[in-house]
Amino acid sequence: SPACAMAGACFANDWAGIPDGQPGLAKYYGDYVNAAGNTVCAKDTSFFGGDPVLSEGVGYAIVMGFGIFFSLFTSGLVYLDQRYVGTNISSEFFNTAGRSVKTGLTAAVIVSQWTWAATLLQSSNVAFQYGVSGPFWYASGATIQVLLFGILAIEVKRKAYTAHTICEIIDVRWGKWAHMVFLYFCFLTNIIVSSMLVLGGASTVNALTGMDVKIAGFLIPVFVIPYTMAGGLKATFLASYLHTAIIFVVLCIFVFTVYASDETLGSADNVYKHLQAVAASERSCFTAAAPGPNGEIVFHDGQNCGPVTDNRGGSYLTMLSQGGLIFGIINVVGNFGTVFVDQSYWQSAIAAKPSSSTKGYLLGGLVWFTIPFALATAMGLATLALDLPVTQDEADSGLVPPAAAVHFYGKGGAALVTIMLFMAITSTGSAEQIAVSSLVSYDIYRKYINPDATGEDILKWSRVTICAFGIFMGVLSIILEEIGLTLGFVYLMMGIFIGSAVGPIALVLTWKDANAVGAITGAISGQVLAIIVWLSYTAGEEIDGDPPTVDTLGKNYPMLVANLTAILSSLGIHIILSWCYPQNYDFDNMARGIRMLDDKLPDLDPEELDPKTLLAARRWVTRWGVGFSVFMVIVWPCLSLPAGCGSDSVECGVFSEGYFTLWVTVAVVWGLLATIVIVGLPLYESWDMISSVLYGLISNDDIHMRLDDIEKKLDDLVMFTNPKYDLAAVKKAPGASASDAHFRGKLLARLKDSMAVASKTEKAKGTELAKNSQI
Repeated sequence: SPACAMAGACFANDWAGIPDGQPGLAKYYGDYVNAAGNTVCAKDTSFFGGDPVLSEGVGYAIVMGFGIFFSLFTSGLVYLDQRYVGTNISSEFFNTAGRSVKTGLTAAVIVSQWTWAATLLQSSNVAFQYGVSGPFWYASGATIQVLLFGILAIEVKRKAYTAHTICEIIDVRWGKWAHMVFLYFCFLTNIIVSSMLVLGGASTVNALTGMDVKIAGFLIPVFVIPYTMAGGLKATFLASYLHTAIIFVVLCIFVFTVYASDETLGSADNVYKHLQAVAASERSCFTAAAPGPNGEIVFHDGQNCGPVTDNRGGSYLTMLSQGGLIFGIINVVGNFGTVFVDQSYWQSAIAAKPSSSTKGYLLGGLVWFTIPFALATAMGLATLALDLPVTQDEADSGLVPPAAAVHFYGKGGAALVTIMLFMAITSTGSAEQIAVSSLVSYDIYRKYINPDATGEDILKWSRVTICAFGIFMGVLSIILEEIGLTLGFVYLMMGIFIGSAVGPIALVLTWKDANAVGAITGAISGQVLAIIVWLSYTAGEEIDGDPPTVDTLGKNYPMLVANLTAILSSLGIHIILSWCYPQNYDFDNMARGIRMLDDKLPDLDPEELDPKTLLAARRWVTRWGVGFSVFMVIVWPCLSLPAGCGSDSVECGVFSEGYFTLWVTVAVVWGLLATIVIVGLPLYESWDMISSVLYGLISNDDIHMRLDDIEKKLDDLVMFTNPKYDLAAVKKAPGASASDAHFRGKLLARLKDSMAVASKTEKAKGTELAKNSQI
C-alpha cells in the first residue's frame, strides 16, 4: 500500500488524524498518494493488508493442538462410557449411537452440525452488505429447515425405525435406480458442505495467522479423523456438545463487548448513531477512480461508504432491503437442500429417542437461530459502525467477524475467532465424515458389494471411509483454492445443485402416492434446468456477449432464479407424475425391508413406541414447526416493516433508536438463554451416566473387576427368582462375558433398562386395573 506513516494530510486543516465529517477511527486512516502525485488523507486500503495478527506457529498450535486434544479427550470419554456405563460399540451403535439419544444432546448436536464456517462468517458478511436485515434473513432463512425436519424425524421413528440412512429408506420405497440417484445427491451435499467448511476455515486461519491456506485447509479436517474413527456417532455427539458450548461462550463475549463494554460502542444507542453516520447521504465518499475536486480520496473500491443501494432511505437500519430480501429467499431455498439431503441430519434423527427427535430438532433450531442472528447483529454491525476498512473481497472470504474481533481484542480477539471457527469446522466435519461412512458402508458396500456383510465388516468399512473422506476433504480444499472459489459464492450456489432433491426426499415418508419415476425425473431434471437457467440468465446480463465469470454468476438475481428453479421444478414434476401414476405405498412394509445387523432396538419406555404417542408427536411437531417457521419468515418481517413510522427522526420503514434497542435486546436475551439451555440441558439429562462414570473413577477399579465375577454368578439367581428381567439376553449380548473389562458396566446398564421397562409396564397394568375396578 502507498500509505505512509500517520502524518501530514491527516492532520492538516486542524484534522485529528481523520477528515472532518468521516465517522471512522483515526487509527484506520493514513496518508495516501493519489494519481496526481499529491498526498491526501484516506482510509487504509484494507483491514488485514496481508499482515497476519498472530504468528504462523499459533495457527499450527490451534489447528493441530486442538485436533489432538479433542481426539484424546473424546476417545477418553468413549472409553469411560464403555467401562462404567456399559456401552457396547457394535456397528449399529457406531452408526446410530444406540438410537436412544436424549433431547438436550440431540439439540446440541443439531446446533453443532448446523453451525458451519459460513454461519459464523457469512452471516456477518450479509450484515456488512445489507445491515440489520442480513443477520435476520440468514438466521430465519436457515432455521425453518431444521424446525420442519422435525416432522421427518418423527416419521423415521414411525415408519423406518430400523433404518441407518435416508438412502436405505429410498431403496425400500422406490427401488435400485432411485437409490443410486439420491445416493449421488447425498454425496454431492456432503462435498458441498465440506467445501464450505474448508474454504471458510482455511481463509480465516490464513488471514489471522499467516498459515498457508492450503496446509490449513488440509490439516483441519484430517485432525477430526481420530476421534470419529474411535467412537463413531457417539464420539461425534460428545465432541459436538463440547464444541457447541465453546462457541456459545465466545458468542456471549462478543455480543456483550459490542453492546455493553466497548469504549466506542458499548450500547445499542451508540451503535445506532454510528450506523446512521456511516450511511449518511451528506458523507463524502471519494475514491481513486472518482476523486474529489481537489483530488480527495476517502475510501477505496470495495469498501462501504455512504447510503446503501436499494435499502429504504439508504440506511443499514431497515428490513426494507432489496438485496437482503433476495438473499433471504436464496438462503431459504438453498438450505433446504443442505438439511433434507444431508445424511448427517437423518443420522441424528435415527440416533434420537422417539420423544427426543421432535423436541430435539425444534429446540435445536430455536437455539441455533441466535448464533447467526446475535453474532452478526454484534460483529457485522460493529464492523459497519466503526467504519473498519474491510474490503468486499475480505468480506466475501468471511473476514468481517475477525476484523471486529481484532479491533476489540487484538491478538486475543484473533485467537478467539480462530478457536470458535475451529470448533464449528471440526464438529460439522466429524458429522460429515460419519455421514459419508454410513452411506458407503450400508448403501454401497452392503447393498452392492457384500449383501451378507457382518457387523464387523460394516464397522471396518465405516472406519476406513472416515479416514478416506477426511483426507479427501483436505485435498478438496487445495482444489477449491486453486479454482478461486469463495465461501460466499459456494454458499449461494449450493441450492442450484442439490435443491432438486428436496421435494422427493420430503415426500418419501409423508405421501403414500409419491412414485419412483416422479422422484427420479424431478430430481435430475430440476438440477439440469437450474444450471441451464443460471448460466443463460447470467449470459443475458453480460455486456458485449462476454462469457459468464465467477463474479457474474455470483450476483443476486442469477442465483435467485436458479435456486427457485431447482426446488420448484423438481417438486412440481414429482407431484404431477405421482398424481398421474400413484404408488399407494404401504408404510408398514418399510421397516421390515431394512435389516439390522449385530444389535437390537433399545429397551425404551413402551409409551415411546406406542403408535398413538408417535402420531401425537407428529401432530405436535407439525403444529409448532410450521407455526415457528411462518412466524420467522412472514410474521416477524411484516411486523418490522412499519418500524419508524410516526417518528420525526427517520422515514417510515427505517428503525428508530427505540426500535433498534428492542431489536438488539431480543438478540442479546435470546443468545443468553440459548447458551444456558444448550450447555445445561444435556448435562441435566445425562446426569445418571455422568454420576456412574464419576463414581467409577473415584472408587477402586479393582473392586469393579472383582465384582464382575460376583455379578455373573448372581445372573442366574436373579433370573430364576424374577424372570421378567431378561438377563439371558445380557449374557448373550455381543462382548458381554466375564472376561470383558466392561462386562459389569454393560450388565448394570441393561439391568437398569430392563427394570425401568418392567416398572413402567407394571404401572400401566395398575392403571388399567384401577380403571376396570371403577367401571
